[in-house]
Amino acid sequence: MPLILGIESSCDDLAAAVVRDGREILASVVHGQDAVHAPFGGVVPELASRDHVLHVHHTVERALGEARVGLAEIDAIGVTQGPGLIGSLLVGLCFAKALAYQTGKPLIGVHHIEGHLASAQLADGEGAGEALEPPFLGLVVSGGHTALYRVWSLARIELLGQTRDDSAGEAFDKVAVRLGLGYPGGREVNRAAAGGDPAAIRFPRPLLRDAGLDLSFSGLKTAVALEVERREREAGGALPRAALADLCASFQEAVVDVLVEKTRRALERTGLRRLAVVGGLAANTRLRERMAELSRDKRLEVRFPRLELCTDNAAMIAAVADRAFLEGRTDGPDLEAFSRVPLAGLRARGADR
Repeated sequence: MPLILGIESSCDDLAAAVVRDGREILASVVHGQDAVHAPFGGVVPELASRDHVLHVHHTVERALGEARVGLAEIDAIGVTQGPGLIGSLLVGLCFAKALAYQTGKPLIGVHHIEGHLASAQLADGEGAGEALEPPFLGLVVSGGHTALYRVWSLARIELLGQTRDDSAGEAFDKVAVRLGLGYPGGREVNRAAAGGDPAAIRFPRPLLRDAGLDLSFSGLKTAVALEVERREREAGGALPRAALADLCASFQEAVVDVLVEKTRRALERTGLRRLAVVGGLAANTRLRERMAELSRDKRLEVRFPRLELCTDNAAMIAAVADRAFLEGRTDGPDLEAFSRVPLAGLRARGADR
């Protein structure tokens, strides 16, 4: 049973984890930066990477301590290679390279999206006690990514559809900034929507009538901004709490409608009976409710990672690295970070085609 140290630093969260046998989490530590970026309403790349430099050593040490293992007991080191912010990625990647050089342990680069999809297979995922076995449909929905994948295995992943512009999470962040709700936007809009009427405002559902599986959220974000401007003008200032709740609930419902409908179509076209909803927005209360309804209506097996595994974490990186280690795939000191590379472009995948 391999013991893998995972390191994740693709954006504003810095994380380290120790995972045994690809599923059992012995430790998962996340150093967040909400306080760093809150004044700006979003992630400032330079500040994110500087903060990573300050905390990477302590975060890894803490994970090893909580797992009660030493570096000598680790079998391999997995690290996020991309996509993400280059400055942030390089902090984690350089630290992982240094550890690998110091200890002689194998180094394994991991695609961030591959990690999110693997998070549905980690122990204690919500929905079932056993691992979610491929093939399954994966909906990755976060601040940086929104896409549907057919997961034949974690070595063979097929893109079915993706956002043509903003991710769903980015739309939440921008709406939160416009409403002055705080950061991170997904969490704050979800909170503000509690008690609101999701049918109060009929916002557009972009590409819902389009037969394909691509998504779009830029137009919806603009529609919300225009509605807020109109209502603030009529109110002569900030919106009352009830009106704010209705607006957030209506916006959230529009996003969820699109995600659920595109997921339903993907399930019907592929014939898949298993579904994993992963990424930061998988923690959204309304999305979980609606996906649970879909699973009951269609008699599907649906899996959400537990809440702390929805956002960026290193346990999911270690889980992917575990599989690579068992397959004998490792990387050298020339491993590079990348800001944007599709899953299929990271390396040739054909082991079980």
